[in-house]
Amino acid sequence: MGDVRVRATGRFAPQRFVAALTDFGGDREKLFGNSQNGFLTVHEVGPDWADVTEGSTAGGGIWQRTRYDWSTPGEVRLEVLDSNAFGKGSYWQYRISPDESGGSVIDLHVHRNPTTTKGRLVDLALRVIGPWFFRRDLRATVRRLEAE
Repeated sequence: MGDVRVRATGRFAPQRFVAALTDFGGDREKLFGNSQNGFLTVHEVGPDWADVTEGSTAGGGIWQRTRYDWSTPGEVRLEVLDSNAFGKGSYWQYRISPDESGGSVIDLHVHRNPTTTKGRLVDLALRVIGPWFFRRDLRATVRRLEAE
C-alpha cells in the first residue's frame, strides 16, 4: 500500500478548485492530466457526490471508478469502487483551505491499495516517484486554473 501527500497553493478561492474538481465536462482533461476524455464516464451525479470512471494512459492505461464526495466543506474525497490496478480502501482526498492572501492551499493525500500485478508495479514505482509525480500534476492544474 502506498501513500503520497503533496501540497500546492493557488491564487484563487478554494471554491474555484472544488468547482473545477467536481466538473465532469469535456474540458476536464485540460485541467486534470490523470483524467483523459477517452477514459471518462459519468455514471451518476447527485447534489454533492458523483460516480465516475476516469483514467489515463499513464502506467500502461489505468482507470478507476470512484465515488466523489464533496459534502464536507473544503474537502473532496474520491473512494475507489473499481479499478484495473487498485481496489477498495484506495482513495484520493483533497483538502482545500483559504490562505491569508485570498488564495488556496490544496493538500492532496493519495492512498493506493494495489489489487493486480499492474497495480503492484505502479504502486512500487509511485513509492519512488509518487511525490514528484503528484506534486507536478497538482501544480500544473493550479497553473491552468490561475490562467483562466
